[in-house]
Amino acid sequence: MTQNLKSWLLLGMLGLALLTLYLLLPILTPFLVSILLAYMGDPIVDLLERYKISRTWGVVLVFVLLSLILLIMLLVLIPMIGRQLVRLFEVTPQLIDWLQSSALPWLQTRLGIHANLSSLNEIKEMFAENMDKTTDVVQLLLRHVTASGLAFLGWLTNFLLIPVVTFYLLRDWDILVAKARRLLPRSKEKITVMLFNECHEVLGAFMRGQLLVMLALGVVYAVGLMSLGLELGLLIGLLAGLASLVPYLGFVVGISAALVAGLFQFGVEWYPLMGIVAVFTLGQMLEGMLLTPLLVGDRIGLHPVAVIFAILAGGQLFGFTGVLLALPVAAVIMVLLRHAHELYKESDMYGQPIESCEPVSPCADEQVDTCDQPRNEST
Repeated sequence: MTQNLKSWLLLGMLGLALLTLYLLLPILTPFLVSILLAYMGDPIVDLLERYKISRTWGVVLVFVLLSLILLIMLLVLIPMIGRQLVRLFEVTPQLIDWLQSSALPWLQTRLGIHANLSSLNEIKEMFAENMDKTTDVVQLLLRHVTASGLAFLGWLTNFLLIPVVTFYLLRDWDILVAKARRLLPRSKEKITVMLFNECHEVLGAFMRGQLLVMLALGVVYAVGLMSLGLELGLLIGLLAGLASLVPYLGFVVGISAALVAGLFQFGVEWYPLMGIVAVFTLGQMLEGMLLTPLLVGDRIGLHPVAVIFAILAGGQLFGFTGVLLALPVAAVIMVLLRHAHELYKESDMYGQPIESCEPVSPCADEQVDTCDQPRNEST
C-alpha cells in the first residue's frame, strides 16, 4: 500500500512539473537558449581551467570570443546575406520568366512533363508589386517589430536576458551538476549517473559535433560557390550547411538550388555547372571521410527520419521552444529506449530462444548435430 502511494505521489509530482513547464513556455526561450549555450561552452571553460585559469576568467574569455564572433557576423556576414536576399528578391521575376520560356518547355519537349504555369504568374505578380520595397528591408522589419510596443519590449528583454543567464550558468555549471547528483536517491545513483553520462555523450556528439559539421560545410559550400562567381553563392551555401542537420539533405537542397541558379546566371555552360557539382562533391567527401568521423563519430544513433520528425513535432507542439528542445529530447529518449529494450530482452516477458537442435553425441572429439546428419529411416 505504501509503495503504491509513493508511486502515485511521484506520478502526481511529475504531472504537476510538466503542467508548470507547459504554462511557462512563453518565458522559457531565453533560459533554454542560455542552457544550450552554457552546455556547449562548458568544455572550453574546463579546458581553460586546466591551464590554471580561474573559472570566472575562463567564462569571461569565452564571452569575449563569442562577442567577437557575433560582432563579425553583425558587421560582415549579415549585411552580405541581406544584400543577397535583396538580390534574390529582385531576380525572382526574371527566374520565373526563364522557367516559363526555357526550362519548362524543355522539360515538356524532352520528358513529356506538363506543368501548370498559372501559379508561377501569381508569384511573379506578387514580387512585381513589392519590388519597390526590397531596398528598404531594414525599415520594413523595424516597422513590423515595433508595431506592438509590448511585443518589442518582450523581445528586447529576452535578448538581454540570454547573455546574463548564460554567464551565471556557465560559471556555476559544475556546481549545479554536483548538487543535482547529490539529490539523486542513493540506491539509484549508479544507474542514473550511467544513463546521464550516456545522454551526455550523445548530446555532446550532436550539439557540438554536428553543429561544427554544419558550420564547416556551410563555409565550404559558400566559399566554393562564391569563387565560381555565383551571385547567390553565399545564401545557397549557408542554406546547404544549415540543411546538413539531416544527413544528405544539405547536399540535395544545395546542389539543386545551385544548379538552378547556375543555369539561370550562366546558361548551359559546362564549366560553371561542373564547378558547382565539384564543390558539393568535395563537401560531401569532406563530411563523410573527415568531418563526421572526427567531430561526431558514431555516437549519435539518431536516424535521419527521427531527426526530421523530432524537429517538426517539437515545432508543432511547442513552437520555437519545441524546436530548441526537439533534438536534445530525442537523443535522451533514444538512450532511454535503448536501455528499455535491453531490460525487455532480459525479462521473463521476452523469454528465452527455443533451441531447435541439440548435440546428441557425447563423444569428446566431435559433437554430432542431428540437424547436420541425414535421418536413417530404414529398419
